[in-house]
Amino acid sequence: MHHPSFILASASPRRVQLLAMLGITPAQIIPAEIDETPLPLELPAAYVARIAQQKAQKIAALHPGQPVLAADTAVVMGRRILPKAEDEATARACLRLLSGRRHRVLSAVCFINASGHPQLKVVITQVKFRRLTEADIGDYLASGEWESKAGGYAIQGRAAAFIPWISGSHSNVVGLPLYETAIMLG
Repeated sequence: MHHPSFILASASPRRVQLLAMLGITPAQIIPAEIDETPLPLELPAAYVARIAQQKAQKIAALHPGQPVLAADTAVVMGRRILPKAEDEATARACLRLLSGRRHRVLSAVCFINASGHPQLKVVITQVKFRRLTEADIGDYLASGEWESKAGGYAIQGRAAAFIPWISGSHSNVVGLPLYETAIMLG
């Protein structure tokens, strides 16, 4: 497979690691710092699509003629977009909400080619959490792994022990659906 040289519009080290699994290294990594606040009544799929597009468009505008790849991932319970856990209280609330239930992880991937043509794909993975005890939650919080993670957990780490099954793309839950991304990059 030949992949074009592109700019990755992301601050996520996980996305870089996921691309490396496919033997892909971005030419540059430039985080697109945008407001990621959901709009009132915005549905989760529309939200991740909008954010991924805005990230890609911002970096593409700054680097005309350069292909740009951007993505956004959200952990969703019903219509509710769970926050990125920036503090322990938020992570604890997310884990309590996810405990014993199914949720969805949605990622949007946006690729703008050198001529400025965008491609967008939204990928949905279902995830089931086992029922968590307060001790489970406390131990996980003590690990620090939850920091800056959507929904307060990382499937690629210790939280894997909480998840009896997923339906869909594992890499999507980590933060970048590799199958769809590889097709976009051609």
